[in-house]
Amino acid sequence: MTSNDIYKKVLQAISEERGLKALHQRYQLKDAIMRMGPAGFAFENYIASILEYYDYRVTGIRSKIHGKCATHEIDLIGSKDDREFLIECKYHSLRGAYVGLKESLYTHARFLDLQPKFSGEVVFCNTKISNHAKKYAKCVGQQIFSWRYPATNSLEKIIEKHNLYPITILNLSQNELGIFSECNLMIAKDLLRYDEAKIARMTGISKKRIKNLQKLVEGIFYPK
Repeated sequence: MTSNDIYKKVLQAISEERGLKALHQRYQLKDAIMRMGPAGFAFENYIASILEYYDYRVTGIRSKIHGKCATHEIDLIGSKDDREFLIECKYHSLRGAYVGLKESLYTHARFLDLQPKFSGEVVFCNTKISNHAKKYAKCVGQQIFSWRYPATNSLEKIIEKHNLYPITILNLSQNELGIFSECNLMIAKDLLRYDEAKIARMTGISKKRIKNLQKLVEGIFYPK
């Protein structure tokens, strides 16, 4: 039996237990991130929201910046402690995909061409990363946060530490995901920051639907 088969059986067992729907939603973090596709725009907005919880100020999303030799579109620009970071988000919507050396090389090339604007370079990805990319990143001083890497500060650990689960754990439609992304509501528990009437006005989604989503969020993070 493959690990994917085991995963499906665990989810099935959880979903069959009465009252454990919220746990079922929280368990499928990796799938929830992969439902942000097929394009990576929602993932970029999600990472921007995560960074703000870690006291970064996101000053640019999908910004075009002129370098010494070329113009580059940078996924995110983040600043903290008077340092500005070039941040690239590598997103895959299929299980088993890897981020490899090429992506790490491209990010570092952009970083070099844009000097002295940035003091650091960071790559976020929702899949695993190749050993070649890890080795290269360490050599050039590039930070990488991916699935299961680095061991003590990987993407899922960053998310779990402050319960920054994506809004896609709520099984949204693609239309709803697009709306929430445009409204910068990419973290599930952020739905509890406002009442349903305000979110309905922000998004155009019915108050009844928003209320149901809020109840599910409460069940996931604040079960009674």
